[in-house]
Amino acid sequence: MLAVSTLVFFMIRLVPGDPIAAMLADSGSPEAREALIRRLGLDQPLLVQFWKWFTGVLQGDFGASIYGSNQPVANILMTALPKTLSLAFLSFVIAIVIAVPAGIISATRKNSAADVGVSLFAFLGLSMPDFWLAIILIIIFAANLQWLPAIGYTPLAEGLWPWLSHLILPSIAIGTGFSAIIARMIRSSMLEVLQADYMRTAAAKGLTQHAMLIRHALPNALIPVVTVIGIAFALLISGAVVVENVFSIKGLGRVLIQGIQNRDYPVVQGAVLLVSAFFVLSNLVVDLLYAAIDPRIRYS
Repeated sequence: MLAVSTLVFFMIRLVPGDPIAAMLADSGSPEAREALIRRLGLDQPLLVQFWKWFTGVLQGDFGASIYGSNQPVANILMTALPKTLSLAFLSFVIAIVIAVPAGIISATRKNSAADVGVSLFAFLGLSMPDFWLAIILIIIFAANLQWLPAIGYTPLAEGLWPWLSHLILPSIAIGTGFSAIIARMIRSSMLEVLQADYMRTAAAKGLTQHAMLIRHALPNALIPVVTVIGIAFALLISGAVVVENVFSIKGLGRVLIQGIQNRDYPVVQGAVLLVSAFFVLSNLVVDLLYAAIDPRIRYS
């Protein structure tokens, strides 16, 4: 997180454009420009600016937006975070609900019509850009059938269905591609486990196929899958940028894009730092799940 925040702090300042010019447009005098630069501390050396920002972050102060209403960055991020988390969580659930049974069926019925169907689904899921699928879903289910809203976000506090109805289409658009990745991983891992000696021993003892799959095959196949799932969830947090824009959901992705467009340094730095925190947390959760799933890791 320290490395990411440091790189972003200096690299965002290499992006062409002047935040002061964007704020003042054509109405600012040279005196107003100089006064604004001093007020924002942009006249100080970069290392001094970085040290002030870094020490502020350590105290929970991400600074204030330099574009618009001078709103604290923490408030902007906390307003956007529930929207992105809701979208990522529902996309994650959709991906798992599709991928786990699809991967198991594909592995247990190798080279069958079901296996070919799952492989075709995985190919299509990986090939379709999420923004293209989002537009198709809007055309079919929002514009033509008018079953679901096309844009916006409703907080959960205003009701379960209003909240869910605004998230179904973007979650399907995001979750489909990740379900394809996870399904292929489950299939590959399950095929390897099903050929192991202890699976043949379990079959020789007379265990049913269902018991063999649930008690032996699936837990042993989950180790590499959990790694992919953990990384996938972190990618869902950071990868919803385009879909959030398509559905006009002002989550972290849209805040980050607007921050880059406005050269709003504190907003970009805070958003990237928050996303990197989710990556670190996801890797920590994956490591803990390893020990919970595999006793060999827990007691090694």
